Amino acid sequence: MTTTQVSEAGQEIDKLLALHPKGFDLSLDRITRLLDVLGNPQDRLPPVIHVAGTNGKGSVTAFSRAILEASGLSVHVHTSPHLVNWHERYRIGKKGERGALVSDAVLADAVRRVGEANGGQKITVFEILTAVTFVLFAEHPADVAIIEVGLGGRFDATNVIKTPAVSVIMPISLDHQAYLGDRVELIAAEKAGIMKRGCPVVIGHQEEDTARDVLVSIAERLNCPLSVYGQDFMAHEEFGRLVYQDEFGLADLSLPRLPGRHQYANAAAAIRAVKAAGFDISDTVIDKGLVTVEWPGRLQRLTEGKLASLAPKGSEIWVDGGHNPGAGQVIAETMANLEERDPRPLFLITGMINTKDPAGYFKAFKGLAEQIFTVPIRGSDAGIDAVALADDAVTAGFEAGAVSTVAEALGAITAMFDGDPVAPRILIGGSLYLVGDVLADNGTPPR
Repeated sequence: MTTTQVSEAGQEIDKLLALHPKGFDLSLDRITRLLDVLGNPQDRLPPVIHVAGTNGKGSVTAFSRAILEASGLSVHVHTSPHLVNWHERYRIGKKGERGALVSDAVLADAVRRVGEANGGQKITVFEILTAVTFVLFAEHPADVAIIEVGLGGRFDATNVIKTPAVSVIMPISLDHQAYLGDRVELIAAEKAGIMKRGCPVVIGHQEEDTARDVLVSIAERLNCPLSVYGQDFMAHEEFGRLVYQDEFGLADLSLPRLPGRHQYANAAAAIRAVKAAGFDISDTVIDKGLVTVEWPGRLQRLTEGKLASLAPKGSEIWVDGGHNPGAGQVIAETMANLEERDPRPLFLITGMINTKDPAGYFKAFKGLAEQIFTVPIRGSDAGIDAVALADDAVTAGFEAGAVSTVAEALGAITAMFDGDPVAPRILIGGSLYLVGDVLADNGTPPR
């Protein structure tokens, strides 16, 4: 999540970072005040699909966007955090074609205006940037807006939307415990804060029954039209196809472009969310969305670029920003499935920040990874020391060692495979910060 692009918008945001804290201070008071000064642009948005969850919210956002754009609709999309440039947080919808990242001049102007409207009052930069989302999306007409929660739900700065077309809650697991609680039911209650009385709710696949029970209970108390994965809709693979089912019947679809079996449930949640939001979509449109979807930095295959060229010839290189035990589990399952089809030795290049659970993340790769290289995170002052992270990996039962850069790790792997006919599989991840640095260094930032 570096800001390597020298841009007018980046300069404006840097000014704000010098004045205001970058992190989270969960409250709606500050952004409510600022939005009132701005004329409450959040009340002038197209229908909103509001997405929360510990894991999968980015994927369901990407699937929903792809399906809606396949139907010819213009779709605004807000996601956070960004990987390489701030502009990634704001995709502006275009009628009849794919939306594009906001232009530098338009973003710089919006940031400047919102900063001036704040008038030097206490606020976090995330809150200012969320207000920028509402200004941009209100000023540029579109058919629908997909808005991803930053942290939690109840007190997240995006949670000023009064009547979402649908609120989507994706899988919940332990993460950000300092802010949200140390039990999944507590975290579920925080995420459920984006539900609004009488507005549709879609609950994605939940590994924890306690999380699902909390979400269902709150939705029912608010009289929300409710769709629950595994009960009201579901999806599975059959003969190389994705079979989606809800009360309207069965749909025979292409498998999603995004790798990993966990994406079947994410795709199903997106299909259900788009329908629950009131959009009439055909199976043909859904199919087109599934095969055109893109989501950078999440099980993204690197096939070329400056860093990729440092790996052994023929290597299979993946990057993924998943950083908690739940994400580690689904990533490891994907690596295991790849291993079944195409056996290769797996190497991990991992960097993490100090709010995460390294042992829980590494545990998922037991029996899969041959060796782990740990690296510092250049884009964050909260990174875990690479030596300490390597010690965590050793404690978890892996052969591991610290290196100074991803390039050094790739060079070490290349030295091991000099002349070996079987090229390795390499997974670079553990942090979105690390993935952002890798995509920037590789010369393949999100577009």
